Amino acid sequence: MKIGKNLAVILCNGEPPEKEQLQRSIDTADLFIAADGGGNIALQYNLLPDIIIGDLDSFHQPDTVTVPVLHKPDQNINDLEKALNHITQLEVENVLVFGATGQRLDHTVKNLSVMKQFHNQFNTLVFRDKFCDIKLINSPHTEQVTPGTQISLFPLSGKVTGISSSGLKYKLNNHSLENGVFDGTSNESVSDQVVITYESGDLLLFINHQTD
Repeated sequence: MKIGKNLAVILCNGEPPEKEQLQRSIDTADLFIAADGGGNIALQYNLLPDIIIGDLDSFHQPDTVTVPVLHKPDQNINDLEKALNHITQLEVENVLVFGATGQRLDHTVKNLSVMKQFHNQFNTLVFRDKFCDIKLINSPHTEQVTPGTQISLFPLSGKVTGISSSGLKYKLNNHSLENGVFDGTSNESVSDQVVITYESGDLLLFINHQTD
């Protein structure tokens, strides 16, 4: 999927992305931020963030490299929140986050909550890992994809009602998705455009990578 102009890339301390995958995104970005321990991953890849933000309980500043660091010790918010708060002050429109998933499951779930918190503050806010792109979508939502792409829909919090779709193998027609009751995992696109509408709730869209 494509991300619009005015792009910030954030690297968190979850499952590291492939270096080439991260490098491609940084090359098109206006800003590269590491959230605390994400700075260790960046330096292991010989990539220098524009700034490292967090409580700094995980980042280890090497003697041979100088990187701008913004210490935010507040323990009531996590390091991704601190990075996103910083970006909102810079009027960035599009954000691509690596390392927000994997490793500790509780951290992944927390970061999905952070996605909901900041969803309306950016034009796009996407989590990307080795397997998929994750985004919280508004209704209506149109996604350009390659036919045969695996797509999943999941209610982030509770229940999403009145979901309808076009361009998916297993069509939804005024369906509801609810945690612990029914979800929309492992669907598949049958055209190059998928359109999703819904009435209420918080709907996550997962788009599996075909090449990464």
